[in-house]
Amino acid sequence: MSRLLVVQHEGSTGPGWWGEWLAAEGVVLEVVHPYAAQELPTTQGLRTYDGLLVLGGAMGPLDDADCPWLPPTRDLLAAAVADGLPTFGICLGAELLVVACGGSVRRGPAGPELGVLTNDPTPAAADDPVLSSVSPGTPVLQWHWEEMDALPPGAVLLATSPAYPHQAFRLGPAAWGVQGHPEVTPAIAADWAREDSPLLLAAGREPADLVAEVERETPRLVQSWQPVARAFGGVVAARAAGAGADGGAGAAGALPLLDDVLGRRGAPPGGATG
Repeated sequence: MSRLLVVQHEGSTGPGWWGEWLAAEGVVLEVVHPYAAQELPTTQGLRTYDGLLVLGGAMGPLDDADCPWLPPTRDLLAAAVADGLPTFGICLGAELLVVACGGSVRRGPAGPELGVLTNDPTPAAADDPVLSSVSPGTPVLQWHWEEMDALPPGAVLLATSPAYPHQAFRLGPAAWGVQGHPEVTPAIAADWAREDSPLLLAAGREPADLVAEVERETPRLVQSWQPVARAFGGVVAARAAGAGADGGAGAAGALPLLDDVLGRRGAPPGGATG
């Protein structure tokens, strides 16, 4: 079994599909709710985990005054990258990863991306250990007002979209971020539509239509993103295997096992929330 620390920023924005898919890979999710006064681990405590997943939320990545847990979350992300700890950031989580590691995020000048839109992989995605299954026109639920306008130094761009080019990236050997929401179930989308109804209407989207779109596209979304979650679960498992082999020495012991674990895993089956 491998242990994954999950940082959840609000009650309606849980791990969704990813919780189910990662659990099926033998990953134990330990979800922390800092918005509800649950304490985040320290950067030293993070070393007891095999991976880190940071979810989305309605706040911006620098809304520290209203969300005082954001600075320690950025510290965890920076420490995870430095240590080679398998890390995945979803929407706000990706934006926090960008800011924590020297990039920048701004209000998107083209307006929000809302609904099931498409991502296209870059050539670098073809041999990426997590996002290699992303193909041209991959559907993803978008629900964001911010843009990752400058990726951190050394980041590898893995997917783009017409409106905002920085849709997915890898930083270091084992940290990934995606602007979209591959974790969202129809039930989560319905909660968001109720919460964000005025913002959605102001952006020209009917909340009920957006929920219906997610429901209609769910089979394609699951087909597209379950392999990504499974692949990330494989990376987390590689870390756990390496930590067990070297007595918990960390990334130096885990990363050489990554290719072997993924090779044995086999092919997978076919300001508002961010």
